Amino acid sequence: MKPIQFSKHALEQMIERGADKDSVSETIRVGETVPAKKGRLGFRKNFQFNRLWGGRTYAIQQILAIVAEEADALIVVTVYTFYF
Repeated sequence: MKPIQFSKHALEQMIERGADKDSVSETIRVGETVPAKKGRLGFRKNFQFNRLWGGRTYAIQQILAIVAEEADALIVVTVYTFYF
């Protein structure tokens, strides 16, 4: 697999949305591939969370990483998180 690089925007969104590099990298390596716009790739994975986020406790954190595939790397463009 190509090396994974993070855009500045993705890093900012990860902080804001409660994701870390290890979880996002795992999502890209082993997560489900999903459609994404503009010829990009989407990767989605659910993680056991069982923690407080935004004032509520959630059992699951779902990470959706949007990736642009370059010749020599996968560039994480943005990251979304969903809590259940």
